[in-house]
Amino acid sequence: MGYFDAVHLLPPRPAPARAGLLVVALTMAGSQAGGLPPRSPLQWVAFGALFALNSVLAVGLSHLGVKEAEKAAERAATIAELARTNARLEQALAENAALQAQLLVQAREAGVADERRRLAAEIHDTLAQGLTGIIAQLQAADAGGDPGQARVHLHRAADLARHSLREARRSVQDLSPVALEHDTLPEALKTTVAAWSERTGITARFTVTGTEEPLHDEVAATLLRIAQEALANTERHSGAARAGVTLSYMGDEITLDVRDDGHGFDPVAVPARGRSGGFGLDGMRVRAERLAGRLTLEAEPGHGTAISARVPLARHD
Repeated sequence: MGYFDAVHLLPPRPAPARAGLLVVALTMAGSQAGGLPPRSPLQWVAFGALFALNSVLAVGLSHLGVKEAEKAAERAATIAELARTNARLEQALAENAALQAQLLVQAREAGVADERRRLAAEIHDTLAQGLTGIIAQLQAADAGGDPGQARVHLHRAADLARHSLREARRSVQDLSPVALEHDTLPEALKTTVAAWSERTGITARFTVTGTEEPLHDEVAATLLRIAQEALANTERHSGAARAGVTLSYMGDEITLDVRDDGHGFDPVAVPARGRSGGFGLDGMRVRAERLAGRLTLEAEPGHGTAISARVPLARHD
């Protein structure tokens, strides 16, 4: 009855196990041959053949059982190793997620710090200098004895005050683009271009290409600010009669192009940002690079200017 369980019931050590298997084979052969000891030569022959057969079966089954046990142990070890690997992978993914969150926080903090430095520099270069000029003009008007000259100084002070007020409004608008509060980026750009064209008298056209997709707030705000700054540069420096703004959705990227037919300039000869105000090309480039994008400039004297900002298409979740 215990023939097929012999491998499992015998001791695990090889020598006693084999001896036990041979004893089992001997017992089975004797019972199958008609009892022990054999009583005739024919029974001895049958006993010998049956003993050999049972020995082969017992040892063979034992060997197969050992191999199956080894395979089962290997499978168990593999499963355990996979479980440990999965646990390490889950831990690594959790650590990566935490690291990514930390990097996003650091990037946002760096962006806030950059924006504060930019705003501080712009206030210094525009509002502070404007207020200084107003004070100087008022002091000159108060110190002079000629009423006509005093009126000149007062007129200059008023002009400086109006200019500083425009700069203050532009800085506030640049800091918080209210145009995006209720409109998408294409709608805000369309409104901005139309208002700019009406105010400056420069013919301007806005175009959207590709399939419109929702954008992350920071991407939309950055592209709107770049467009506003580029149009402001066109107004101040280009002498253009026409301008065009194109927003292109290009798969995993979005591109903003601002071009004009003004007198252009030599990009190599662009002076460094001075104390007269304006954030200019450097500011637009910093804004694009802050979003892992890039800004390119094409300009040539007498052939207009084209500015292109390309940033990854970060969608709004």
